[in-house]
Amino acid sequence: MNLVIVESPTKAKTIQKFLGKDYKVESSFGHIMDLPQKELGVDVNDNYEPTYVVSPKASKTVKHLKELAGKADGVILATDEDREGEAISWHLSRALKLKPAEIKRIAFHEITKQAIEEALKNPRALDMNLVDAQQARRVLDRLVGYKLSPLLWVKVAKGLSAGRVQSVAVRLIVEREREIKAFKIEEYWSVEALLKTAANEKLSANLIAINGETFGKLEIKNKEQAEEIKQNLVKAAFSAAEVNKKQTVKNPLPPFTTATLQQTANARLGFSAKQTMMLAQQLYEHGFITYMRTDSVNLSEQFVAAARGYITDTFGVKYLPAKTRAYKSKTKNAQEAHEAIRPTDAAKLAENLPANFDARQKKLYQLIWQRSLASQAAPAILDNTAIEIRARAPRGSTPPAKGVEPLNYDLRANGQTIVFPGYLKIYPQNAKENLLPSVTAKEKLNMEEIIAAQHFTEPPARYSDATLVKTMEKYGIGRPSTYAPTISTVIDRNYAERDQNKKLAPTEIAFVVIDLLVKHFHEIVDYRFTAEMEENLDDIARGGKEWQKIIDDFYGPFEKNLEKKHKELSKKALTEEKTDETCEKCGSPMVIKMGRFGKFLACTNYPKCKNTKNLNNGDKDHDGQKDSVELTEFAKKYEGKVCEKCGSPLVAKVSKYGPFMACSNYPKCKFILNTNGTGVKCPECEQGEITKKRSRRGFFYGCSSYPKCKFTLWGKPTGAKCPKCGALMIESKEEVKCSNKECV
Repeated sequence: MNLVIVESPTKAKTIQKFLGKDYKVESSFGHIMDLPQKELGVDVNDNYEPTYVVSPKASKTVKHLKELAGKADGVILATDEDREGEAISWHLSRALKLKPAEIKRIAFHEITKQAIEEALKNPRALDMNLVDAQQARRVLDRLVGYKLSPLLWVKVAKGLSAGRVQSVAVRLIVEREREIKAFKIEEYWSVEALLKTAANEKLSANLIAINGETFGKLEIKNKEQAEEIKQNLVKAAFSAAEVNKKQTVKNPLPPFTTATLQQTANARLGFSAKQTMMLAQQLYEHGFITYMRTDSVNLSEQFVAAARGYITDTFGVKYLPAKTRAYKSKTKNAQEAHEAIRPTDAAKLAENLPANFDARQKKLYQLIWQRSLASQAAPAILDNTAIEIRARAPRGSTPPAKGVEPLNYDLRANGQTIVFPGYLKIYPQNAKENLLPSVTAKEKLNMEEIIAAQHFTEPPARYSDATLVKTMEKYGIGRPSTYAPTISTVIDRNYAERDQNKKLAPTEIAFVVIDLLVKHFHEIVDYRFTAEMEENLDDIARGGKEWQKIIDDFYGPFEKNLEKKHKELSKKALTEEKTDETCEKCGSPMVIKMGRFGKFLACTNYPKCKNTKNLNNGDKDHDGQKDSVELTEFAKKYEGKVCEKCGSPLVAKVSKYGPFMACSNYPKCKFILNTNGTGVKCPECEQGEITKKRSRRGFFYGCSSYPKCKFTLWGKPTGAKCPKCGALMIESKEEVKCSNKECV
């Protein structure tokens, strides 16, 4: 019997089906070894030698795997093909005390019978370059986090953390928020003419120029200007000056990388980066898609042939391009030997996935399938039509006085029609049709209505998961495996929270920490420096650089600066602000201080007087930083709702945890509407709804009928039930699992 070790139980079950009785496939349940939790674990005086220990939760697994390895004819390490996977295999080889000659490492892009059998025919040695790149990242992140976080605790507030990639992501979010706050709204107007052709067909055109001078969208600045133009156009004679037609070819997008999958799933399906990766991992481990952490856009020859065959059989040969399509990655240092994210079977539709797969898994699979198949389809052909319209309006009197030149207004009507859908048949995109009526040059047009519309410029939007990942990829910050965990960490560490549109809004503490880091530890949050460090890690993975040298070049200057800043920086100077308020308990002055969750008022007579209060005099937990637009949108959802206890209207309020609806009769009535429902019925009492709640230990989910029903969960229920035991399935970190701990 040969022992095959992977890192996931689902992956183990899938591979076991392909291998039969001669192989036993077991799971390591992720990393089995890591740096110790309660100490640095890196000897900075001995070439940055890391100390690895078996994780407490992995001790039973290691013992079990040792027993199996002792009885096995051979041990095959089949963890993921990236740096983390290689490191897991290396730690397994050390924990199981395998000799170099005994180590058989296999790697594959997809979990199919053919891929597994091919990998078994071609085992290799451990790739220590990949291991060293993972070690370098882990040691670097430990040194930054373990050394810099304590400074934040002392100089800003307890419980804060800093991270090499995490802090750069927070800087992006903070700087975007400052752009929004600094943005000055400008009023502008547009003018549109609703016209009719001689054949009585409707046509809409927008004003683009006056007397031959084109102008930008901000040119018409107020109602008076717009009304003057409108009145002139009402008196104008309209005719078609030119009709321009142009055929364009729209080519399909390349198949998904990790970054583009996260961006598109967020934009199209509303999935967070973390949720996308959790679902993609489930699809991969069940053998339905290729490995989901990749920056390559390559596709295997076998898949391309299968995709072309499916397109021909389903849509016809005209939907195939003459030559097979090959794409080149735009990402620097992309691993071109790897594949893009694609289905393992080009002919498998989402509707043919197992019945116990939920809607989210099927939606993500459908997106991956569409994008992959479309990448091998023919281009779409579009007809674009632009009708240039001239309006001659008299100046002043009608008809114009002798010798007075009329005003000339230029308008344009744009239309688009799909001549041949090509790949859009498989992967619909923004190619909406706008059919224009048939118009000939110099044809007179009848004016039906002139519309002058007011607009306002809008500030840049807060980052969504999609736009943050896109920006991180653009700057070279992080890699496919780190995008989703970075966003999750930023939220978990209270540096950002999601607004009502699921966009990332920085907390008060984020501004303070980023300002400190930018001023005193600039390299840690410098975009170029972070990108160069990622390139160094890529060089290590290729065998081009020694990992300890990279760490040493960074750590020496960093440690000296850290010692200096510990002495120089003052918590009082960084976080305290004087106010005009006095303490109502002892009469001493009050100052604004910074806590882990934001600013608050505190008495300067501490510790004799421990009086603190919120900055605003209303809601106890208000942090004073919520956007008023966000609160207004939240209030609209519950407009007209009344208190269930006293019948008074409900009003929108906000705390540091987000907006909520409370009774307007507060403090006489302290009713708060539950807006944290999941839509999942409590399985215990069958009366209440599972809702999101908060305790000292963090967020959890419990029955809305508490205290009558005390049912709780520590993960968000998906609504699906476990096919084995019938318990609710819950989201837990990067996976969906059964909430019943006894169900394996």
